Amino acid sequence: MDPRNLTWVPNFFLLGLSEDPEFQIYIFGLFLSMYLVCVLGNLLIILAVISDPHLHTPMYFFLSNLSFVDICSISTTIPKMLHNIQTHSKVITYAGCLTQIYFFFLFTGLDDFILTVMAYDRFVAICHPLHYTVIMNPRLCRLLVLVSWVISHLHSLLESLMASRLSFCTDLEIPHFFCELKQMVQLACSDTLLNNLVMYFMVVILGGGPLAGILYSYSKIVSSIWKISSAQGKLKAFSTCASHLSVVSLFYGTAVGLYLSSAVTQGSQSSAILSVMYTVVTPMLNPFIYSLRNKDLMGALKRLLHRTAPKGLVVRD
Repeated sequence: MDPRNLTWVPNFFLLGLSEDPEFQIYIFGLFLSMYLVCVLGNLLIILAVISDPHLHTPMYFFLSNLSFVDICSISTTIPKMLHNIQTHSKVITYAGCLTQIYFFFLFTGLDDFILTVMAYDRFVAICHPLHYTVIMNPRLCRLLVLVSWVISHLHSLLESLMASRLSFCTDLEIPHFFCELKQMVQLACSDTLLNNLVMYFMVVILGGGPLAGILYSYSKIVSSIWKISSAQGKLKAFSTCASHLSVVSLFYGTAVGLYLSSAVTQGSQSSAILSVMYTVVTPMLNPFIYSLRNKDLMGALKRLLHRTAPKGLVVRD
């Protein structure tokens, strides 16, 4: 094809989860509810950690960062989806699509790195308890989060710049509820070999690397717990990392399931439905997983609600 016919593309069309007009109102209500629950739940965790001095520890510092990232992550995709349903439009501009790709990779990468940092925190707490406060000092905690932001920013910038070099002709329909990079690359008229190489290489490096770090940390954690003589001591040690292990399993389980399904059903809306677990359900469930079995966090949340409740309204313990 003549390169002169490859032009700047002003718009893409997001097909969403369903093209049935009667079903759109139910999708709107469901996703609006999940979005509000996710934002409120994660915001409460952030406020509880900030307001309670007892939670000014590395574990809760990382948890509040994870909650902030989850709010930003879900805000990258769901508001645009809700807006399109409300306005009966499927359009997203070329610039809007690149912006979504940038922030999606930024916050997904941050989720990955912060979960890895939290695994390292649990490793130090269980395997080196006497040196925990020395190793996990505030300076190191801030440095770990800063490095996570820098690496995630560079990765998302690289993916966005690689996507911006593509040219498009027709058939600009994306069978997804947001601009998913793989779907966008498949629509390109220009050569996509380099884009695919970069995409899969970064998945292996920035996905496999942190996962390897998490698995290594937990192998050492399990080894240390196994050496504890009493059953009560083993249970207490395991309970300190049970919530994090649940979130990691949910995060990687849904991500791996999504990529395996997309490899089988390329271009199908079934991958868009499965990605809901990865992009919406996981950030929504994180606050519940971390708070329901955590007495310190539950206590901080109750004290926060006591302080913020209107006069005359009693928040029961």
